[in-house]
Amino acid sequence: MLKNYCIVAWRSLMKNKLFSFINIAGLSIGLAGCMLILLYIHHEISFDKDLPDGDRLYQVGGIFVTDGKEDRFPCSPAITAANMQTDFPEISRTARMLTFSFFGEYKTLLQSIRADGTLNSFYEQKGSAADNSFLTLFGYRFVEGDVHTALVQPNAVVISATLAKTLYGTASAVNKTLRISSSLNGVHDCRITGVFQPGNDPTHADPNFIMSFYGGSIERRMKGDGVNMAFDNMYTTYVLLKPGTDAKKLEAKFPAFIEKYAGKDLREAGFWRKDFLLPVADIHLHADMMEMTAGGNLTYLYILGSVAVFILLLACINFMNLSTARSHRRSVEVGVRKVLGAQKSSLISQFLGESLLMAFIAFIFAIGLVVLVMPLFERLAGQSLPVGPSSAATAIAFFVILAGLTGLVAGSYPAFYLSSFKPAAVLKGRYTNSFSALTLRKGLVIFQFVISVTLIIVTLVISDQLRFLQKADLGFAKDQQIVIPLQSAQARTLYRSLKTEWQTDHRILSVGAGSYYPGIVNASDDNFHKKGQSVSAGQRLRINHVDEDFLKTLGMQMVAGRMFDFDHIATDTLRHVIVNEEAVRKVGFASPQAALGQKLISTYKGETNEDEIVGVVKDFHYESLHAPITPFVFYLNNKNSYHYAIVHAVNTNTDGVIKGIESVWRKQNPGEPFTYSFLDEDFQKNYSGDRRLSDIINGFTTIAILISCLGLLGLTSFSAEQRLKEVGIRKVLGARVSTLVILLSKDFLRLVFIAHFIAMPVAYWVMHRWLQEFSAQVAIGWPVFVSTAGIVTIIAFATMSIQVARAALTNPVNILRNE
Repeated sequence: MLKNYCIVAWRSLMKNKLFSFINIAGLSIGLAGCMLILLYIHHEISFDKDLPDGDRLYQVGGIFVTDGKEDRFPCSPAITAANMQTDFPEISRTARMLTFSFFGEYKTLLQSIRADGTLNSFYEQKGSAADNSFLTLFGYRFVEGDVHTALVQPNAVVISATLAKTLYGTASAVNKTLRISSSLNGVHDCRITGVFQPGNDPTHADPNFIMSFYGGSIERRMKGDGVNMAFDNMYTTYVLLKPGTDAKKLEAKFPAFIEKYAGKDLREAGFWRKDFLLPVADIHLHADMMEMTAGGNLTYLYILGSVAVFILLLACINFMNLSTARSHRRSVEVGVRKVLGAQKSSLISQFLGESLLMAFIAFIFAIGLVVLVMPLFERLAGQSLPVGPSSAATAIAFFVILAGLTGLVAGSYPAFYLSSFKPAAVLKGRYTNSFSALTLRKGLVIFQFVISVTLIIVTLVISDQLRFLQKADLGFAKDQQIVIPLQSAQARTLYRSLKTEWQTDHRILSVGAGSYYPGIVNASDDNFHKKGQSVSAGQRLRINHVDEDFLKTLGMQMVAGRMFDFDHIATDTLRHVIVNEEAVRKVGFASPQAALGQKLISTYKGETNEDEIVGVVKDFHYESLHAPITPFVFYLNNKNSYHYAIVHAVNTNTDGVIKGIESVWRKQNPGEPFTYSFLDEDFQKNYSGDRRLSDIINGFTTIAILISCLGLLGLTSFSAEQRLKEVGIRKVLGARVSTLVILLSKDFLRLVFIAHFIAMPVAYWVMHRWLQEFSAQVAIGWPVFVSTAGIVTIIAFATMSIQVARAALTNPVNILRNE
């Protein structure tokens, strides 16, 4: 029986080649698109899922409470880990990590000694310092060295196998000397004590080198902090709970813990801290705070998951529509089988078997498509999606099940519909498509185009918003700004000399420097209040230490007071500050003018500081437009402890300007490589997640339209075939080809227009909610809907015209000669 079903199914496929091609093509594309998105979603939800004892590993996060407002933060003071280990027997082990990029050091200068004694210098972007216990808690796999002791000694460093190959090729890296120039830790010759092999599974902590906490500025800072547990929240603290420990019950003990170690200092500083435990496996998608590395976006995963489901549904709908539309071709077969005693259940099994066969043929093609387009998809997603042997077996098994379910869903309605034919009626030639079947078919076509129209509107709105973000006024001059990192002590010492020589170039308008610049993470802040207020009324303001020309170089506009300048440098470095308008509002001054000459008061480690406001700049967006305006305080720093120099060049011959800047750098600082970036490009990196979403949806919108059009092509072909005699008669009576094309197309175009009017409010609601994630957004205007209607109509009409024109151009003699 099974063999017979397979033979019949294969013959049916071969007999109806266009029908089979459209269905297999649609199912293949739908399955391939769905599999690609599922691979991406699997990658995103796999972060830190394969760690040893990962179900008991937590990050200690903090909630800073300032004047009733709560801000989540991932870091703690250095002493927190030791105090928790002492006070809570539920904790088995602790570890700390300091991620350099989180505190402004996006590039660390590494210098290895070549065989001839010269230095091989380059910048590495992924650097950190950590306890040795961090390596064991996170299950680092060492290919050289001992994971249990690698970071115990001062000035020890472990590096990734990739970095080791870059530095030393195939030679052993252990016990080699690596000079590391860090703005956070100073310049030190470190001994490589281990080489680790990064795992296949993604993790939120993925440094290329990890230094010991001991032997540099970080250790001195820790010792200076002493028992302080209120300030210097720089260290990510991890705890491994003992088996059977309830994390929520442990969290309930944290308020007393904070009161014991930090209560007095926190009250003096005017804010409070509430600690919480976050499972490490939840950091990537559920942290809801800035983390050491860029996190994922759960909303985007839901959007992409919905797109995957809809694309697969589109392919299934094609199968249903074409199967029921061409059911008259199978009606006699059904009638004969029923007369010969076939049960309805056996007919259902046969038709489901045919759909399963088609689904598995499509699955084979889909696998090939996935392999073919995977490199392109990885570029769109901005992620490498490696699949290990065990994961590959699981993925293939899951996708086989998915293909089977697709075949069952796609074939279920046609199977029950075809098996319900009455043999007496169909064998007498009285078969007609039922009203319910026609209505359902039209409804499914409408549904297909509702999805396609919605995706097109989503694509257009996201593209409009990204263009808006690129051109938005950020409150400072972002164009023609060249950013040069000053990550070594030598570079910072030379800054004044470099600046002086750079400014002799007439193509350079201004040079400034600061600890941070707009677009990168700035975790430096403090609690400030004005005179006459209690310390509890203070507000958290972000801090940047700059030189006298930083604000001028960025083109920030004064609304009150004055800029820092060289003439006032002696007094401006003595507790004079410049703030932005948002800081004025937050602290509670009546106006920018009223804030001038007023004092901002802060408390740090028991010492009260008073800073006089000498200027107020217009508000600017330091972070992406996902976040509101940030209140800022700028301090003048004349100690050359800046992390970045910014050169504002004229808008001509940028390459020539860069060569001139590089020439001065190599002359004054020949031991370090010259590197630079453009501020506007750095700022746009904040929207990389939005761009990835846009690129992926663009691609899958194209797939959705393609699948919908394949279905429309098949239905048009069927409709034209059914109305051939009508076409022949109309041509004999003088109908023009254009009239016939409109006649045969208008029913389907009507469905497309209905789909558009249904999709408009749906798409508007979805995108309106998405746009609320931005502090500034584009308006969703009528041009989006009109252009979408035009695009969809043109595509649908062009698709139908292929078959409609073919029918309209057919010689009526060939159609009617047998009548």
